[in-house]
Amino acid sequence: MKNTITKGIAGQRGTKVRSDCYIEITPKSSGGIKLDFKSKVDVMYGDNIKDQIFEMCRFFYFRHADILIEDYGALPFTIAARFELALKRLFPKSTAEYLLPMHKNNNYKTSFSRLRRSRLYLPGNEPKFFPNAGLHEPDGIILDLEDSVAPTEKDSAQLLVRNALRSIDFYGSERMVRINQLPQGLDDLKYIVPHNVHVILIPKCESAEQINDVEEEVNRIRKKHKIKNEIYFMPIIESAKGVVNSFEIAAASKNIIALAVGLEDYTADIGTQRTDEGKESFFARSQIINAAKAAHIQAIDTVYSDVTNMEGLRDSVIEAKGLGFEGKGCIHPRQIKVVHEAMAPTENEIDKAKKIVLAFDEAKSKGIGVVSIGSKMIDAPVVKRAQRTIELALLNKIIPGNWRKEIEK
Repeated sequence: MKNTITKGIAGQRGTKVRSDCYIEITPKSSGGIKLDFKSKVDVMYGDNIKDQIFEMCRFFYFRHADILIEDYGALPFTIAARFELALKRLFPKSTAEYLLPMHKNNNYKTSFSRLRRSRLYLPGNEPKFFPNAGLHEPDGIILDLEDSVAPTEKDSAQLLVRNALRSIDFYGSERMVRINQLPQGLDDLKYIVPHNVHVILIPKCESAEQINDVEEEVNRIRKKHKIKNEIYFMPIIESAKGVVNSFEIAAASKNIIALAVGLEDYTADIGTQRTDEGKESFFARSQIINAAKAAHIQAIDTVYSDVTNMEGLRDSVIEAKGLGFEGKGCIHPRQIKVVHEAMAPTENEIDKAKKIVLAFDEAKSKGIGVVSIGSKMIDAPVVKRAQRTIELALLNKIIPGNWRKEIEK
């Protein structure tokens, strides 16, 4: 296979790089594989890394080259992605994939209505953030292929995210990937659909047609690879047009589990600045919440960008919860606990909900159609809201599953 590039280069190098590597491949016509390997962990893992490189050379039928590797503590999934990319930058027509074994803990599934209070964004081209992300217990982990990845590194992120989906233990967090804006994002799907992705985030979504395009390509790939697990969609509304079409988008597919809002792009689109007060985005957020509820899916709020202001974050989550949002984006692990606490029902909300649910149960057991607490009549919407509060309290593990018996005691 002929190529016009003299070297294949991938990865990062420098004194500040960690958990990554730099790989440079110079093909030759003869002489076999000559490996120039430099690593601070050479004594412990050098032989394993060298064996991995030679194994990949055999896999790709690559026999003659000078290979430079500068290792900064990269894990095998990162080394594999960087090496494969360096080769594919040399030979762009190559379609072979070097797939690492699926981690034993990565075959779990998700569900349509599971808790999505927090979703932690991880830049797709920064593998140093991947291994420990699940330890912070976010409801979802987003491996990002879009805004956090430089245009020149999109191909790199695709391989890293693919390998992370196979190799990294996310400790039960929902496995999410934000693809690129369509139509570019359609190309991302072949790197994620076969590898147990749970939710695909569709950025800057403006129409039902875009959802249909994604779903059609996902179904094609699922059929090709005989994928049986459910794959859900979360469109992100980030423009005035998207807000106007939000219900059409929310109702476009039975696989849409939530509608999210991205306010940085939205405020730029309408020609204003995003503020903490949020008056400029109140209409958009309300429209998205209403569209989501009308379509019987979750409404997910935007990220809070000041990672040092925990009180500001808490206030923002409480406001979002009051509007009807059920989750919020996180850009730093320290935000997760605050989001979970602020999204959870308060003690007063739970106590009130318990009384309403118990009164409803008693009325139902007696065949009474009217629910009352003292002299106050409780109508059906109030009962429904109380039942949802109890459900959230159970899911957040604030009250035990046998809370009725606890009250009777």
